[in-house]
Amino acid sequence: MANQAAAKTLKIKLVRSPIGYNIDQKRTVKALGLSRMNQVVEKPDNSAIRGMINSVSHLVEVSE
Repeated sequence: MANQAAAKTLKIKLVRSPIGYNIDQKRTVKALGLSRMNQVVEKPDNSAIRGMINSVSHLVEVSE
């Protein structure tokens, strides 16, 4: 069962600074739990998180 839980998470890494982008994108990065460059967070793989990633895809790197 632990393997199923691990498979349902996404690793999200902030690779570009949100400075210079609009406030909505900055807030999305913050809502994902990212505050520093190269910081990696693990989030559940669901449609809400996927939508957030899609809106800031130019700032983040995602691995499963």
